[in-house]
Order: sequence, then C-alpha cells, then structure tokens
Amino acid sequence: MRDFKISRKEGELYNAEVTDSYGNKYQNYFETAYEANEWIYYVWEKEDWFNSVDSQELLYNAIQQCKEIDEKSNRRKIM
Repeated sequence: MRDFKISRKEGELYNAEVTDSYGNKYQNYFETAYEANEWIYYVWEKEDWFNSVDSQELLYNAIQQCKEIDEKSNRRKIM
C-alpha cells in the first residue's frame, strides 16, 4: 500500500504526503524536493517503529521538550 506524493504551488513549501505499508498516512512540508524525498524514505524505513509506539506518548514528550526549550530561552510558558 505504499504511496507518496510531492507537490508544490508557486511560492509555497513542498508538500509531501506518504502512505506506509500499514495504510497510515503522513504529511509534512519542506523547503526542497530533496528533503521531501528523504523524509518519505525515512518514514518507510521506520514504519515498523512508528506502528509500535504510542503516538500520544510521543506527542506528550515533544510538548515537554518544547516547554523546556522555552523555559531555557526565557520565553512565555506553555500552559
């Protein structure tokens, strides 16, 4: 079921959409087509890992890391 699409409108970032072997769909934006292409292969290489982790836990950890970065750079706290 793997599939991908890279598109770009003039003046915008490259839009990369990819479907892995499990039918999960991902989307991301990049400055170059090369970066978009590399990301697609990255998703396919890591699809077993993506499907074995808890996405809510990953999101929580990412938010906590953003809070730490903001705190270290004296930015307003995320509530």
